Amino acid sequence: MTQDLPPSPNDADEDGRNERHRARMARKKTIIDDRIAQAQRDCGVIVVTTGNGKGKSSSGFGMVIRAMGHGMKTGVVQFIKGAIPTGEEKFLRRFPEECEFHVMGEGYTWETQDRSRDIAKAQAAWEQARRMLRDPSFGLVLFDELNIALKLGYLDVDAVVADLRARPGMQHVVITGRGAPQALIDAANTVTDMTPVKHAFAQGIRAQNGVEM
Repeated sequence: MTQDLPPSPNDADEDGRNERHRARMARKKTIIDDRIAQAQRDCGVIVVTTGNGKGKSSSGFGMVIRAMGHGMKTGVVQFIKGAIPTGEEKFLRRFPEECEFHVMGEGYTWETQDRSRDIAKAQAAWEQARRMLRDPSFGLVLFDELNIALKLGYLDVDAVVADLRARPGMQHVVITGRGAPQALIDAANTVTDMTPVKHAFAQGIRAQNGVEM
């Protein structure tokens, strides 16, 4: 005849951990549910991704694809970049009805070495951006590396912020690049600062297709 064994101390410890976890998650759910209930306003948002870490443009293009998945018309204007074709451009150009794509730069500033020409290209790029900001058919627009053009003084930040604030009420704007100016951070709804921890380039690994390009 088999006798039931008493629960071991380890079983009791596990039961206690499970109960504490359940209670902690129940408290957390109450807090989160309350915050969700209070956040009921719908509007277009400005998202700024800045900092020295990798992933700013990658995040922006991820949001473009996400918006396309929701049936939104999207637009991309790339500042500074342009000398090297990217996987994002090659992919998104397959969907011209869903994504309008403009590469307006000629490469990194240390490559172009022509400030006057860089300023002219940035100003032409902003004209494309302004056109999108005035068009309510665009659900989400990405201004890739705009922060750098602002940081270098190629564009007037106050004028850019004024154009952003005058856009259609439900249009989302994503802005990437290092060195986002404070005026843009103040105008944004969501700001993320990418912080580098490690990067393959520091290990002598050059830019890889599908990862950097």
